[in-house]
Amino acid sequence: MANREIKCVGVVVKPSHTEAWVTACELSAWLEKRGISVIGKSREETKDFDAEKCRIEIVEVEKFQTDADLIVVLGGDGTMISTARLTGNREILVLGINYGSLGYLTEFRIEEMFPALEAILADEYEIDRRVMLDVEHWRNDEKLASGRVLNDVVINKAALARIIEVEVNLNNLFVNSFRADGLIVSTPTGSTAYNLSAGGPIVFPSMNAIILTPICPFTLTNRPIVVPDTDEIVISLKYENEGVVLTLDGQIGYSLEAKDRVVIHKSATTFNLIQPPNRNYFDVLRNKLKWGR
Repeated sequence: MANREIKCVGVVVKPSHTEAWVTACELSAWLEKRGISVIGKSREETKDFDAEKCRIEIVEVEKFQTDADLIVVLGGDGTMISTARLTGNREILVLGINYGSLGYLTEFRIEEMFPALEAILADEYEIDRRVMLDVEHWRNDEKLASGRVLNDVVINKAALARIIEVEVNLNNLFVNSFRADGLIVSTPTGSTAYNLSAGGPIVFPSMNAIILTPICPFTLTNRPIVVPDTDEIVISLKYENEGVVLTLDGQIGYSLEAKDRVVIHKSATTFNLIQPPNRNYFDVLRNKLKWGR
């Protein structure tokens, strides 16, 4: 539990998903009856739906970040991952309602939404605090870009590029030069995403760890490594190779050149998911990964 007064709820809806927008309208009416304002972001995502008719005030990202006490996500894991970038430096509560396919992060079913909201307003809930990573892209002494991820940072080649070589340092200690199709740096939350597909381990979400997983390594002895999340990771591209990209959570990408550095460290801000009361992480794994079936 956490003694937080909910005065304003931000709504993030999977774009162009009609059913999710219908639910957003129902949610807005329900909250309005309880004296709670409702805001949404980005007119681009609402262009196919009348947000004003739903009494959802569309605001700029900065106002969304500062005003929302709770964010309700109506979508899938991709929508939830994009929401992680909306929280800024505030540890806003996030309730995920699954309108996607897998739903590792959007754990609540649609019929559970209003009971969950009743519990939140009554201050009867538990928070699952997920680690995020801050990422910086450097070229020489110039910082070209920065971002934050909930799942993973990926450096990999484009479709026609050859094998790449990246050098990894941990707190100024040389770890290894990986020759591979790429490298995944994953949070425990992201361990069930690309990391798992590449042969990396499943790591319990509350563990203080970061996973380094080479993608199709040239040498089979180059295996995934789990390191403390207190360490700073610096990755550099050793040689010029056209078509190498840095991708943040599979949604934002940057081109890398030889000698570019990617600096990664644990964010000071956590992503605060509302936990379902009657399910735990292993329930989710068994269901989503179909263990024992």
